[in-house]
Amino acid sequence: MNAKQAAGYRAAKLVQDGMVVGLGTGSTAYYAIEKIGERVAQGLQIRAIATSNASEELALKYGIPLIPASEVERLDIAIDGADEVDPEMALIKGGGGALLREKLVAINSDRFIVIADSGKMVPQLGQFKLPIELVPFCYEWTLGQLKRNYDVQFEMRTRDGKLYVTDNGNYIVDAAFGKIPSPAQLSHELKMMTGVVDHGLFVDIADTVIVGYEDGRTEMIEKKH
Repeated sequence: MNAKQAAGYRAAKLVQDGMVVGLGTGSTAYYAIEKIGERVAQGLQIRAIATSNASEELALKYGIPLIPASEVERLDIAIDGADEVDPEMALIKGGGGALLREKLVAINSDRFIVIADSGKMVPQLGQFKLPIELVPFCYEWTLGQLKRNYDVQFEMRTRDGKLYVTDNGNYIVDAAFGKIPSPAQLSHELKMMTGVVDHGLFVDIADTVIVGYEDGRTEMIEKKH
C-alpha cells in the first residue's frame, strides 16, 4: 500500500451510515472514493456530492449514490487531497483544476478531512504554483492586474495547446510565488479582485489532515482550537 492509498483508505473509514459526503478530486482522493465505494457495496448507506466531473464518474463507477446540492444544506464530511499543507493546516489546492468546487464543498462541510502523502507537508506554502481561477471575459485585464500587484511569474494553464477550461467554464493561471508568508492576507487580496473567481489557498478550512507514508503508516493531525 502506497502513501496516497494509505491516507485515502484511512479517511474512508471515517465515513458513517447516513452521512452526506463530499468527494474530492485527484490522485489521493481517488483512493478514498475507491474505498468508500467498496464500503457502499458492503451495505454502507450514504449520499454524496462530487467536486468534479471526473470524481462524479468515479463515484458512479463504484455505485456511490450522488445527489444535487439543492437536496442538503450542509455535508457531514468532505474528503479531499492537497498539493501543499503547512504546519497551520493551510493548503494549496487546485493542481487538478477543481479548486472552486472543492472549496465550496469544503466550507459547507461539518468536517473537512485533507488526505496527503508526506511529501505534501511543507514548512511554508508557495513552492507549488498557486492556481487562480479567472472569468474568461477580459481575462487578459485580470491577468494584467495580477502582474501589476505581484512581482511573480504567472502562466496561463493550457491543455493540448489551448487554454485549460475548468468544469465551471473558467480559466486558470498558475502563480509561482515561491514563498507565501501570509496565506490569509494573500487569500483575502486575491478574493477581492474583480475577475478572479477564486484561488487555491484554503486557509482555516481543514479540520483534519491524514498523512500517508510510503511504508503504509498514517498520521492524523487535528485542528488546534
